[in-house]
Amino acid sequence: MSPPQRSVGAAVTLFFLAPFVAEFLLGDFSIGMLGLLLLFAPMYGGGAVLIREAARRTGRGWPTMLLLSAAYTLIEEGFTTQSLFNPNYLHMHFLRYAWMPALGIGGWWTMLMLNVHVFWSMGVSIALVEGLFPLRARTPWLGTVGTVVVAGLFLAGAAVGTVISLHQDRFHASPRQFLVTGILCLLLIGAAFVVPRPGERCGSLPVPSPWATGAGVFVFGAIVFFAPSPLGWGAVAMMAVADVLFLAFLRGLSGRRDWTPLHTLSVACGGAVFYGLHAFLGHPVVRSRPWVVLVSHVVFLLVAVAVVAMAVRRTRGWMVAEKNDITAVQA
Repeated sequence: MSPPQRSVGAAVTLFFLAPFVAEFLLGDFSIGMLGLLLLFAPMYGGGAVLIREAARRTGRGWPTMLLLSAAYTLIEEGFTTQSLFNPNYLHMHFLRYAWMPALGIGGWWTMLMLNVHVFWSMGVSIALVEGLFPLRARTPWLGTVGTVVVAGLFLAGAAVGTVISLHQDRFHASPRQFLVTGILCLLLIGAAFVVPRPGERCGSLPVPSPWATGAGVFVFGAIVFFAPSPLGWGAVAMMAVADVLFLAFLRGLSGRRDWTPLHTLSVACGGAVFYGLHAFLGHPVVRSRPWVVLVSHVVFLLVAVAVVAMAVRRTRGWMVAEKNDITAVQA
């Protein structure tokens, strides 16, 4: 049976899961502020849906989605919140670590934001929802009208986010900083559609179990988040090495014949579980009572585990059904 022509339910799920992962599973906000999900969804969720639709419509895969996610990072942190340039963002002075005066940015904060948004906000969210809807994991979910609506929501979300950021902090980046950010965004978007489309898997070497790949991603997350910011460029180097090894790890293994959708899903699962556990070590952006914060972390982690379990069950069931269909045809 051919898959349905549209999967609006999958797009809606991603629309709301992306901001949940990006802000709530991370631990930035407590359960009492869950209503903010509606405020965050147009930008986070809209961005995630557009990134995925652009890649799947053009027959491209994760390299394209990761490059588009990097462009998203520059849009959010360079234009909307301007955190890449604001030396007093959230009164935390993030830019003092690995300070780059020529660009007016902090190397540590820029690298961290690229990791946070490219892998967790966008990558983990997209992979989890594709795991929830495995039959449509490689095909578009929306038609032209739906895509235009989501694009409008994304632009509205970015505009609202910018207004809120300016209301909270009157900081303005320089025209040169905005210009460089815009040029880099365009270059990343262009690169996203130049990278080769995924080919047939041909490597014959064995691949680790999904449990092992998920555990490897958990370690990757720990290196990124626990690279001590006071080390400055040392912390940047730690994150850069982790990124290179992580991407090489994925590129090498995902091209092998034994790599399955369950392996791809395990990467997102490891990232989501790490995010939920890491939240217990952080502090929310908006202060709440300690017991509320603790309950929030527990609830959000349980929600993430439930999503992971459902995605694994659905993906595994789909894989079994596919195998049975192939066996029946061969018979």
